[in-house]
Amino acid sequence: MTRPTGLEAHPDIVAMRAKYERASSSMGAQVIDGLSLLAGLYLAISPWVVGFNGLSRLSVSNLVTGLALAALALGFASAFGRTYGLTWIAPILGIWTIISPWVIRSATTGSIWNNVVTGIVILLLGLGAMAVGSRKMPMPMRH
Repeated sequence: MTRPTGLEAHPDIVAMRAKYERASSSMGAQVIDGLSLLAGLYLAISPWVVGFNGLSRLSVSNLVTGLALAALALGFASAFGRTYGLTWIAPILGIWTIISPWVIRSATTGSIWNNVVTGIVILLLGLGAMAVGSRKMPMPMRH
């Protein structure tokens, strides 16, 4: 049997990953991950749901941002111990979603409302994902 070499076998890294895996298995973390996935998928399809007629740049921005958030949420749900370092990206995506109609200079009242409300939801979920890994988790009982 081969043993891992380098940092992969370092006890601190193993303990840190175990802590994050315990954190991600909590009910709150699972809810945040699921809602983040849904928010990302909604953002990706929102130009066609809301009807961003003639707003192709904002449509592409929402599609790419939504798919990126959905991919992050899948990573958090399946391997939080390895992806925790990326949780800061989710709130940034929420902020981008909020300001993108003005930055891209392509907006209607419906697209602004859609992006602001969806962006706030994504921002809050992203902050929640960051908080999951920051909590003090009780150590498992050893027999």
